[in-house]
Amino acid sequence: MTDPYDPQNVFAKIIRGEAPAFTIHEDDEVLAFLDVFPQSYGHALVIPKTGQPRTLLDATPAQLATLIQKVQRVARAIADELEPDGIQIIQFNEAAAGQTVFHLHFHVIPRYEGETLELHAAVRADDSRLEALQRRLRDRLDAAPQAPSAS
Repeated sequence: MTDPYDPQNVFAKIIRGEAPAFTIHEDDEVLAFLDVFPQSYGHALVIPKTGQPRTLLDATPAQLATLIQKVQRVARAIADELEPDGIQIIQFNEAAAGQTVFHLHFHVIPRYEGETLELHAAVRADDSRLEALQRRLRDRLDAAPQAPSAS
């Protein structure tokens, strides 16, 4: 697991504004956006904007601490907005483990009783449906208080 980071991966392009995304949260360190190939309605991705971590193993402890706090914040917003039966948090490291974009990222996937997940990266969602959900989640995240610090 020593391949170099590719700055032309789609998430790096999204961070630089060279590729579109349905952004639901952005700050100096983290970007969260809806997956255009969702496995479930409301599937979001949370990525670091700083450094070039390909996998969890490449990230600094500080990056991971910030990232997981934002994962939790996004998961709460999705849970509050969509009221799923559960939330699945998934993170893959390298192709053998299922990673398809080689930039560290967490999947936040709402789960609904009786519904199976779509295949990963198989069915592209309708843009108008993504835009509507993007607005709802962005509004909810903008209105949500920041989590208290752990000190």
